[in-house]
Amino acid sequence: MILFPAIDLKDGVCVRLKLGDMDRATVYNTDPAAQARRFQDQGFKWLHVVDLNGAFAGESVNGAAVDAILKATSNPVQLGGGIRSIGHIEAWLGKGLARVILGTVAVRDPDLVKEACRLFPGRIAVGIDARGGKVAVEGWAEASELGAIELAKQFEGAGVAAIIYTDIDRDGVLAGINWDSTLELAASVAIPVIASGGLASMDDIERLTRADAAVLEGAISGRALYDGRIDPAEALSMLETVAGIES
Repeated sequence: MILFPAIDLKDGVCVRLKLGDMDRATVYNTDPAAQARRFQDQGFKWLHVVDLNGAFAGESVNGAAVDAILKATSNPVQLGGGIRSIGHIEAWLGKGLARVILGTVAVRDPDLVKEACRLFPGRIAVGIDARGGKVAVEGWAEASELGAIELAKQFEGAGVAAIIYTDIDRDGVLAGINWDSTLELAASVAIPVIASGGLASMDDIERLTRADAAVLEGAISGRALYDGRIDPAEALSMLETVAGIES
């Protein structure tokens, strides 16, 4: 069970948003590279990075900050936000990313995602961000009529490394993970699912150790880590006890 610490980038600094609202950003660190090193020093084995400006712009905006992060940590890094073409994917993977996260393009052009999986096996994740069970795109600014499970099933057998499922209504507000929707999605597809949005406390970490959560690859934590609501050493120790699952 992997606990992914999150670095969300807005205007070159580490922030957390409330409910995906760019106007409700809290700055946690002005040095993303230093934050990446800190997470590695705390024992985390992966890093989850989002280019928030890029998600709205449809192209990478915080590239310099991501480059600095990649130089600062030896941990594998997954990146989402504004990656919309094979060229974008190839360029980022060439810089050393472990995998890229495709969100809006998964809705707009699912064939591109499948082609990317063929070209870069094991290095393509799909981000499914939902509000009320319906997928949102363009940095969560636009809603679609597509259901989260419906979208996920389109990629069965395509070679997607993971699905990162975010409940937008819980993101950044410490409301707890939407376990019902997340576990329902994970049970509906063979693709590994990572829970995102709302992880709030050590109670959520404990919930990840239960048998029914073993279907998940892991979970992403942002605000709760920055605010000290989750103790990294204790959380990682708890997840290491999950039999047969890497932490």
